[in-house]
Amino acid sequence: MKKKQIAMLIFIAIIAVFLVVSFQTPGTIADRETYQCGTYATIWSLLPPVIAIGLALVTKEVYTSLLAGIITGALLYANFNLELMINTMLFNEEGGMVYKLSDSGNVGILVFLVMLGILVSLLNRAGGSAAFGKWASKHIKTRIGAQISVMILGVLIFVDDYFNCLTVGSVMRPVTDRHKVSRAKLSYIIDATAAPVCIIAPISSWAAAVTSSVPSDSGINGFAVFIQTIPYNLYALLTLVMLLATTLLRVDFGPMKKHEMNAIKGDLFTTPGRPYEGNEEEIQKENSHVLDLVLPVAVLIVSCIVAMIYTGGFFSGASFVDAFANSSASVGLVLGGAVALVFTFIYYMMRDVLSFQEFTECIPEGFKSMIAPILILTMAWTLSGMTNLLGAKVFVADMVAKSAGSLQGFLPMVIFLVAAFLAFATGTSWGTFSILIPIVIGVFPSGQMMVISIASCLAGAVCGDHCSPISDTTIMASAGGHCEHVNHVSTQLPYALLVAVICLVGYFIIGILQAAGAAGLSWIALPVCIVLMVGVLLVIRSRNGGKEEI
Repeated sequence: MKKKQIAMLIFIAIIAVFLVVSFQTPGTIADRETYQCGTYATIWSLLPPVIAIGLALVTKEVYTSLLAGIITGALLYANFNLELMINTMLFNEEGGMVYKLSDSGNVGILVFLVMLGILVSLLNRAGGSAAFGKWASKHIKTRIGAQISVMILGVLIFVDDYFNCLTVGSVMRPVTDRHKVSRAKLSYIIDATAAPVCIIAPISSWAAAVTSSVPSDSGINGFAVFIQTIPYNLYALLTLVMLLATTLLRVDFGPMKKHEMNAIKGDLFTTPGRPYEGNEEEIQKENSHVLDLVLPVAVLIVSCIVAMIYTGGFFSGASFVDAFANSSASVGLVLGGAVALVFTFIYYMMRDVLSFQEFTECIPEGFKSMIAPILILTMAWTLSGMTNLLGAKVFVADMVAKSAGSLQGFLPMVIFLVAAFLAFATGTSWGTFSILIPIVIGVFPSGQMMVISIASCLAGAVCGDHCSPISDTTIMASAGGHCEHVNHVSTQLPYALLVAVICLVGYFIIGILQAAGAAGLSWIALPVCIVLMVGVLLVIRSRNGGKEEI
């Protein structure tokens, strides 16, 4: 019997089992107001993301892996009732795919993705990308310089992680390509200067999210606490140290080393999966200028920042900080993107570098270039919805609350681990610290231990988000770097895990000092961790043997 026939028989058998089970299990659409699934807030609630992430890493195929996780979550929620499973997966008001796509915030992000895809297509068609790459090749002479320039731009664009991921990649791809930096390394640098920078930037959408996660009835100034957490947010700070150290020491390890060695030989992708390769041919034009890229990008950055503070009420009397705290990132990004597109159209028409027909041709080209991240984001949001329906956050929060009293000395380390795991499983940092911060404040209502515990929660949330294949920031970093998503995840994971392990050492030191009554020495954890990280990287470099070419 042929393999195709065997596969078809297996598929028919699975459908038959689903139908039989469906007729014998409870659960209808009518009783959804009082409906409770049998696995709510149990360890089984973590099964869908475990399946999706595990399959993605093993099979290197992200779409079917995410879909398998979604189906698993919907089946568990429906108590294996097929009818309720389908309706939950598509139409549930808290986690279904259709409702995720009808959420204005989510759609705003997708619209901004399309706008940026169109803008990138315009920059390329007008010759701006090629002109900028040619200019940069004269001023940025080495691979190290190219990577440092990506870091600097990533740090400068600190207002929002989505905006950071997509803008930095669009601007710096021509530079890193010319200096043979792999797409995996570019995506890692983008990802490492997105959430880790935003979580320690006082003026950012992330600062606003943390501030709003502090309970209003606690009497605590959420923004003031956020400022105090910055020196203790070890993961964010050490990730930046890791970037600098690996670049200056020219050390790579794990799958990233293979990608970098292949890039030096001319293959920027390494694997057969290269979803953006057909859209990347740089167009050279005699009358193109570096300003054809710089001006539209500058207008995009300025207009997005202005639009974000506009949505926060800055022009109605709110302060700059309050405007950011109350801003709507999705609305601001869409407004800013629209302004940038209009400006680019007028500017290119006046410069006579594009015809009207060429401009209109860039619209479908830009949309097509963003289909992959749109699909992944949609399914990642749905998987996160299924996980929430199963009560994964409730399960983890209860576990932390029950163990907090007996583990106070080790609580910063425990909170870091729990936050990292929850963010990894759900793909969201914001959802993680919105659940855990109130619990932390309940255990430590005030004092330095409260600040340190909140900092470890934020650090763990960013760590889990950084590692997770279903994180929207990770997905957008792949899109920004034009790297296949699974390649980005698999090459980034060893780097993020090394930083996470060193963070655990740091939080262990802090916890011991707090328990010993030496709270004033807690600052020593960060320099100890930096020295430890550099030492580990030097050991890896010596064992790898040889250096990559400059």
